[in-house]
Amino acid sequence: MNTLHTGDQAPGFRLPGVDGRTHSLEAFTGKPVLVVVFSCNHCPYVQAYEDRMISIQRDYQPRGVQLIAINSNDDVNYPEDSFNAMVERAKAKGFNFPYLRDANQEVAKAYGATHTPQLFVFDHGRKLRYTGKIDDNWQNPGAVKRQYLREAVDALLQGAAPAEAETHAIGCTIKWAG
Repeated sequence: MNTLHTGDQAPGFRLPGVDGRTHSLEAFTGKPVLVVVFSCNHCPYVQAYEDRMISIQRDYQPRGVQLIAINSNDDVNYPEDSFNAMVERAKAKGFNFPYLRDANQEVAKAYGATHTPQLFVFDHGRKLRYTGKIDDNWQNPGAVKRQYLREAVDALLQGAAPAEAETHAIGCTIKWAG
């Protein structure tokens, strides 16, 4: 498995979305910042962050930032992470960002993703500028002291490097097939 480091180029992808369309890295070329979140349906950490992900997309969309979520989990042993279940979850939660299925897990491997949720934030040139977690308190949004994702995006939108390029991603491990 690959591991992306700060400054590495975003690996390409072409994945089906719950919106019935196929999404590719190139489709987001005009976006100044691209946030790729490895996600899923069943992980309690992801569930705790879904409303924050929706809020971040809503707050930054006017500035051209795009968040996308990719579910790479094995859906044989974890049927709640199947594509049909993803469609239902996105509808129920009102996702305002693409939710994509990486059924063969190649994209997760290319990015070196290990957890859900795990972020990879790319600048306009699609170089990795931040990886890790959304903030410092997955359990209680009201007790968050550091909003790592928002800090990184704000810095990139101002043409600066994020103060922290990496934090330790916490969450469930990606459920690998086989």
